[in-house]
Amino acid sequence: MIRNFTLFILSLFTTFTAFAQQNKTAPKREFRGVWIATVQNIDWPSKPTLNVDSEDQREELLAILDEHKRTCINAIMLQIRPSTDAFYAKGREQWSMFLTGKQGVAPKPFYDPLEFAIKEAHKRGMELHAWINPYRATTSLVDSLTSPDHITRTKPEWFFTYGDKKYFNPGLPEVRAYINDVITDIVRNYDVDGIHFDDYFYPYPGKESLPDSITFQQHPHGFTDIEDWRRNNVDILIRDLSQNIHAEKRHVKFGISPFGIWRNLAQDSLGSESNGLSGYSALYADARKWVQEGWIDYTNPQLYFPFGYAAAPYEKLLDWWAANAFSRHVYLGQGVYRAMEDREGWRDKQQLPNQVRYLRNNPNVQGSVYFSSRSLTNNLGGFRDSLQHDFYRYPALQPTMPWIDNSAPTAPLKLRDNKFLFFTPRRKAKLQWEHPQQDEDVYGYVVYRFDENEPIDMERAQNIVHITFDGLATSFHDKSASRGKSYQYVVTSIDRLKNESAPSNNFRKKLH
Repeated sequence: MIRNFTLFILSLFTTFTAFAQQNKTAPKREFRGVWIATVQNIDWPSKPTLNVDSEDQREELLAILDEHKRTCINAIMLQIRPSTDAFYAKGREQWSMFLTGKQGVAPKPFYDPLEFAIKEAHKRGMELHAWINPYRATTSLVDSLTSPDHITRTKPEWFFTYGDKKYFNPGLPEVRAYINDVITDIVRNYDVDGIHFDDYFYPYPGKESLPDSITFQQHPHGFTDIEDWRRNNVDILIRDLSQNIHAEKRHVKFGISPFGIWRNLAQDSLGSESNGLSGYSALYADARKWVQEGWIDYTNPQLYFPFGYAAAPYEKLLDWWAANAFSRHVYLGQGVYRAMEDREGWRDKQQLPNQVRYLRNNPNVQGSVYFSSRSLTNNLGGFRDSLQHDFYRYPALQPTMPWIDNSAPTAPLKLRDNKFLFFTPRRKAKLQWEHPQQDEDVYGYVVYRFDENEPIDMERAQNIVHITFDGLATSFHDKSASRGKSYQYVVTSIDRLKNESAPSNNFRKKLH
């Protein structure tokens, strides 16, 4: 009995110490993403609009975004092209059946889901990365699910069937050109923060061989080994897309979420201490090369494995990806959906929290992306609570990308009382400032609050009270301020890549 009580007290002490340490070291900059999967209506919309008014879809998405805002998530990976279809209006592909219930049919009443999602994410200080599946063309072979005008019908020679799906043939130059055009349309027509691919390149291997030997003979590009040729086909797409995306809009990030193992050490001296399927061999995805060449701005490897897992140990793979970052960002893909599994490693409800602790100790890792939205909002294993009340208790700015741009914008001017907020309670701080003159790079602002005699330290995340991506919103009403206290406020400007200015003047305010 005494031993159990001692263990209980020790557990409480350990939890309290970890909580205090976490708050003390809460990072000011961290990528905190979540995947919102639309394929098969995994996360959103829960119902297509043939059965539900599109207004209900919008309300459902707003509720999801609000839930993630409360958890201090700052990036949304929204799946807008699950299978050569579209969750957006200004493009060249058919409306998705997962949006409307029937491919090619627009939502009613009409709205543009991507445009709506971008606007609402930005209102909440979240980036919106357009998640695209480049090669998957259909999710089944049932003809009635495919529109007569779908590209698999109008250009059947561009595709091959593998398993129960159709895929673009990556070896065809015209296929690569088409995918480039589709994605350039999105970057040109929408205010996205990033273009995001997941792990689906060539299909995951089944029992049959890939039916692309004739294409290999027609377009060998000097290769004699078909597997090297396949990897080169994907490399060409990634390289060309990188150039096109940044040429169209320099600030748009290009990131890829590869399978968690590049190559095993037994296969390559540069590989990881793992023994599972490798993306390099199985999917012909040479993710390490894409980073080394500077073609992508971040990798987001899917490490849906527990610590110590023999085939794919989380800690070994994290260390490997971090060591192969080549000065680009690494965000860890974490499988919240596994939190309730009755398997070794996942029975421990501290598995995911401990993974966050581990990645935060590696300076080459800048954050996490969670699969998937519903698993997080449903609080599987209590993990959302861990984020909201511990790890993500305070807001964070997205990490900067100095290889794209490292110039800070101009600081805001004349921080002072907002005389126009007449009807707010007197005890609340009502602030206003002026937009820096002739600085078009200002994209938003960060408001910091400090106690009366507290040093002005803008590296402390707990002092951030407001982040906005609206460069025209030059006022803030601090509703969380306490009556009878005196505060200091400063405001900074941020640009599109979250480079931050010097602070404004220090404004002191006593609340009555």
